[in-house]
Amino acid sequence: MALRNANKEAIIANTYPSPDDQTAVWNGAAGRAWAEMQELIDRVLKPFETLLVDAACSWPAGRILDVGCGTGTTTLAIARQSGGKGRCVGVDISEPMLALARERAEREGASVTFIHADAQTYPFEPKSFDAILSRFGVMFFNDAERAFANLRHAAADDAELLFVAWRSAAENPFMTTAERAAAPLLPDLPPREPDKPGQFSFADQNRLHALLEKSGWSEIDIRPLDVECTLPEKDLVPYLTRLGPVGRMLEEMEEPARTRIVETVRAAFERYVHGADVRFTAACWMVRGRARPSLPSSDATS
Repeated sequence: MALRNANKEAIIANTYPSPDDQTAVWNGAAGRAWAEMQELIDRVLKPFETLLVDAACSWPAGRILDVGCGTGTTTLAIARQSGGKGRCVGVDISEPMLALARERAEREGASVTFIHADAQTYPFEPKSFDAILSRFGVMFFNDAERAFANLRHAAADDAELLFVAWRSAAENPFMTTAERAAAPLLPDLPPREPDKPGQFSFADQNRLHALLEKSGWSEIDIRPLDVECTLPEKDLVPYLTRLGPVGRMLEEMEEPARTRIVETVRAAFERYVHGADVRFTAACWMVRGRARPSLPSSDATS
């Protein structure tokens, strides 16, 4: 029995990358799942796309960077609304998602650029963007302060910063329902750790404000945003079995254990089912800031 458990632990360690290794996570099963489920995810997150695109289109035409652009939905929507004016660039660490983003851009004939890189360390040209935005793409940095400092380096003086990020797990019970329901059946399920890279890493508003301020951003405004989201009930099982920590573990499981977990988890979502729709409230932060003007070189060295 000890040998069997040891083998099981070794398989889990080799199959599921550490949550701290975001490059491995998003270039593996998670990235592939998000690419394959792009249409459903975009439908669920449509209110946030609309919010960001409306804001971007109120800015003067310029150079816009979409951080953690994923499959390119927000980047393409902004380019579409701008009518080809300005310059839209998306950056992401996930090659599976960027491959789809590039395909979509080619189909649309969109004039956008996608960069496969970690925005935390990528050598952007200094002051090359007039606005930086993100739809849930900035919570996964291993060193968030360093990442936002690098983005400030890429931003022109007085450039806009705008992004949405999740608040706490406690305020987003829908997002953790699968994990809570599956926990008794999946003792090796990785726990969520506060302040670690991941969905809820910016739950602490004061911490988020401090790291933005330290990394060169000013006029920081962080406001709670509660948005009603929906997905078709028929897509609930694919959604919960492909995405998140439970989805990644289910990919490697065999029957009948897999079916038992899926049935248990699906039952836990019943409270969110309303006829043909699944409805939940997304508890987020709407974050705005402005690139603090750089000191003249004479002042900086004085």
